[in-house]
Amino acid sequence: MYAVVGKKRYPMSLPVSMKYAKTESGQQAFKERSPLISARQRSAFIMFDGQKTVEQVLGATHGMGVTQADVDHLIAKGFLMLVPDYVPSKLVEVDIDLDGVADSVSPESSGKQRRYLTAKPIATQLTASLGLKGSRLNLAVESASGYDELLDLLPKIQAALGPKACRELEMALTG
Repeated sequence: MYAVVGKKRYPMSLPVSMKYAKTESGQQAFKERSPLISARQRSAFIMFDGQKTVEQVLGATHGMGVTQADVDHLIAKGFLMLVPDYVPSKLVEVDIDLDGVADSVSPESSGKQRRYLTAKPIATQLTASLGLKGSRLNLAVESASGYDELLDLLPKIQAALGPKACRELEMALTG
């Protein structure tokens, strides 16, 4: 089952007619520019006010590349909560076959993903410490969507902060 917003189709894991609001932990993470919320997700997060449905938020942010997966991530991290008085008019049950999914992920890509997930918060914290002079580098780190992109940024981060300050990041990326 898919939700159609504009000309795009989004896999629907939760009903898009549901309304969500920000949680206290979500507001705190947003305020602190937590690396758990990507730049795309921040754009969507701002719009969740308890009045708009997921479909409306996806419609307004689809030009920025926000997907249902981004919304699912915000919900899974506890940054958004279902509006208590809202009862969806129609719930859809979705069957998902996960057989063989683990087999399709290679150990190498799994290791890279694990390193990326460990290294990204470190890289975000390091580049955020640069203040305004490191804002472009910080944006590059926030938009890095995988291990290889983050690894490509390591020399630039080291040049800005020095190799000693980046030792933990280098270890997280290269092992």
